[in-house]
Amino acid sequence: MAKAKTIYTCTECGGVEPKWQGQCPSCHAWNTLVETIAETASASRFAPLAETAGLQKLAEVEAAEVPRQPTGVSEFDRVLGGGLVAGGVVLIGGDPGIGKSTLLLQTLCHIGSARKAIYVSGEESPQQIAMRAKRLGLDASPISLLAEINLEKIISTLQKHQPDIAVIDSIQTVYSEALQSAPGSVAQVRECSAQLTRLAKQAGITVMLVGHVTKEGSLAGPRVLEHIVDTVLYFEGDQSSSFRLIRAFKNRFGAVNELGVFAMTEKGLREVTNPSALFLSHHSEQVAGSCITVTMEGTRPLLIEIQALVDEAHAPNPKRLCVGLEQNRLAMLLAVLHRHAGVACFDQDVFINAVGGVKISEPAVDLSVLLSIVSSLKNKPLNNKLIVFGEVGLAGEVRPVQRGQERLKEAAKLGFTKAIVPKANAPKHKIEGIEVIAVERLEQALARVRDF
Repeated sequence: MAKAKTIYTCTECGGVEPKWQGQCPSCHAWNTLVETIAETASASRFAPLAETAGLQKLAEVEAAEVPRQPTGVSEFDRVLGGGLVAGGVVLIGGDPGIGKSTLLLQTLCHIGSARKAIYVSGEESPQQIAMRAKRLGLDASPISLLAEINLEKIISTLQKHQPDIAVIDSIQTVYSEALQSAPGSVAQVRECSAQLTRLAKQAGITVMLVGHVTKEGSLAGPRVLEHIVDTVLYFEGDQSSSFRLIRAFKNRFGAVNELGVFAMTEKGLREVTNPSALFLSHHSEQVAGSCITVTMEGTRPLLIEIQALVDEAHAPNPKRLCVGLEQNRLAMLLAVLHRHAGVACFDQDVFINAVGGVKISEPAVDLSVLLSIVSSLKNKPLNNKLIVFGEVGLAGEVRPVQRGQERLKEAAKLGFTKAIVPKANAPKHKIEGIEVIAVERLEQALARVRDF
């Protein structure tokens, strides 16, 4: 028997090379070429799932609003943009044991009472799924189970039963007989996801794919997988914590950067209706170095506590450490603090932490970071009913941020009575229960804090 020919495929762009190279010649990415078996063309591999639609003019196509199917889990609906769309393909990735299968099983059981649903598992037997469903109190659900990893058999079953929703857990375990490579390889993942996407579009089936992640945290397999699907979700969380966050990084049917918050319990994932409570510490008394800010996750305002610890450095190079914030931005803010406010930290170690393990990428937290640093350096606590937000520029000016009114209303709803905000974000009409202090420069904000 002749030895199978091997090639090297780029996991980023799908480019093929006859030999291994450190850099992909097509997309110039480093260390992305992996060894695969060269595939031969097969007529059945590219056979159409249904008759191809004829050519149509754009003006003749009726643009009808597609109704969404609520999942019964409001936090999941928020991230999806209101619910599932018929014919949509959703890819959800996350670390092992984070709760991906649990979330999808709970979602299918909620939908299964009104819609036809099939759960395809390539990792667990039906008995194992039934045991988990019984533990979650979902054993009476009418959803159908299929333990199969062969793509052709999965597509045949879906075409025969025509479900409204199908879950494939996971796409890395599925393989096609038309390819010689092993399940999980670049070619297999690309081919199986493309065939399932074609089926979803032609038959109007909502397909939800579970994806594994690499040790770097990105989805395993070719990058084209994220381009094929309609929605890409990431399930995040610390294994030592019971809280889970689900984010949308791509959504053709809704907004991206939305955030859903869950708590893992013995009965499965439970929705957290007030996620701001997770990111606020409850101190018995006011402490120095703590400042509350409001950040936006999609359309949701979240109150987060920023903690700073400034201590005398005992080494020639003071430490600058951020948890949940960008470290390079901290260095810039410390330079602005020295130049425009006269507060020097060149001989101090500075540590910044966003409580709750949340990652903040927007610059709206600049002002709260600086106030928490000054509070820790002077050892003077800030008012525990004060919230602060605003972007700080290199000239010391406090720039406005998006959705300032929504941030203030959320803070007032949670009982905060004072707010330091950029002047451009000052409300035209008074918000009941909260006093708004508008500032234009960093020095003004520091002066107002001393008055409390």
